[in-house]
Amino acid sequence: MIIRKQHKDEELPMEMLFLADPSEKIVKEYAVRGECFVAELENKIVGVYVLLPTRPETVELVNVAVAEELHGKGIGKQLVMDAVKVAKERGYKTIEVGTGNSGVGQLALYQKCGFRIVGVDLDFFTRHYSEDIFENGIQVRDMIRLTQDL
Repeated sequence: MIIRKQHKDEELPMEMLFLADPSEKIVKEYAVRGECFVAELENKIVGVYVLLPTRPETVELVNVAVAEELHGKGIGKQLVMDAVKVAKERGYKTIEVGTGNSGVGQLALYQKCGFRIVGVDLDFFTRHYSEDIFENGIQVRDMIRLTQDL
């Protein structure tokens, strides 16, 4: 598997991005402002992440997605660790990520990759998304914020 920056002439892998974020409007907004990276396996995109500069010396990992049939194979961890590596190489001092309160697997993944929980943005998803989102049988309401010093 290779992880590379998406080429400017390539279309955004929207279906893959929608696996992590169902809002077309929000995905398009941050994908245009950030940098999209794709994971390829046998010339097929199997994963994606987006890095978005937010403040001086800070970048946010705003979307991490892996093809559903490949969940549990370590691709998500490789994507997150690649994002951390790229952020360091670009000179950022901090990388942040936010995930839904119901994303138990995502919370575990980010912590395994060195992130620490720093806060909760209450009702983030009910404020910013027009339709209710459910994951693991739980309504996604709050954003759990995590950070890592680089």
